[in-house]
Amino acid sequence: MYHLLPSSLVLLILLVACTMGCIQSIACKPRIRRENIVVYEVSASIDQCPTIIEENSPIVLRYKTPYFRASAGVVMPPVPRNETWVVGWIQACTQMEFYNTYGDIGMSSWELPELREGRVKAISDSDGVSYPWYGNTTETVTLTGPTSKPSRLTVSMNDNFYPSVTWAVPISNSNTPMLTHITRDQSFITWLVAMNSVTKERIVLQTVRWRMRVDIAVDPDMPLGSRASLMGRPYQEQPHILNYQEPIPPNALGRPNANDAQVLMWRPRRGAPLVVIPPK
Repeated sequence: MYHLLPSSLVLLILLVACTMGCIQSIACKPRIRRENIVVYEVSASIDQCPTIIEENSPIVLRYKTPYFRASAGVVMPPVPRNETWVVGWIQACTQMEFYNTYGDIGMSSWELPELREGRVKAISDSDGVSYPWYGNTTETVTLTGPTSKPSRLTVSMNDNFYPSVTWAVPISNSNTPMLTHITRDQSFITWLVAMNSVTKERIVLQTVRWRMRVDIAVDPDMPLGSRASLMGRPYQEQPHILNYQEPIPPNALGRPNANDAQVLMWRPRRGAPLVVIPPK
């Protein structure tokens, strides 16, 4: 059963609604929300080429892994006055095993103690300057309000390993080559994020998981230039672009980054471990 409201009451309701609408339009700025952001052409890959081994130095072996690459297009809605938003990539290391074996003498290992002991879930892989972002060139785009129309932008990043490993035992005064094996297995999460620079509100737009593995056998008795050979699969497993968004752990957003937090340990076959290079 329906009841008709008196025309005077209808007029009053409309007047109040219009008044409230005007007040809200003045007081309430439009907010940037996930549903108003468009993400397109997301790509994540690791170059289809093997790790390159360099034996040019009598002091160190070097190896260069293929590049991990990520890119995405984003359409951001108009940014309100007095707001600044940054869109870009944040990366964190979630697991690391990095062992250099010297026969039956022992091994050196780069370690992230807090991660290894389970005290944190991830450690920032920022460049050490642009926290929390991976970098501040192609990796991020900054939008300062007010903008009157949507902004179309592209952000991209790349990452690889290019370390040096001593032929000789790192704590020895001898230059005799003793290196016999290099093993590395490292995992990362990379997030595409929109962040309000003032309030630090973060909107995760995409999550990518990837892993890089290295397995190198070394015969120290061979002449320089023919000691090392790549073992196992020649190509890396391709990254996974997730169909859900993973939260960003606090340690992925600030200091220290992985390069500053890592420790080089010497772990002899017999005897106590020794810190060779402490964290920065």
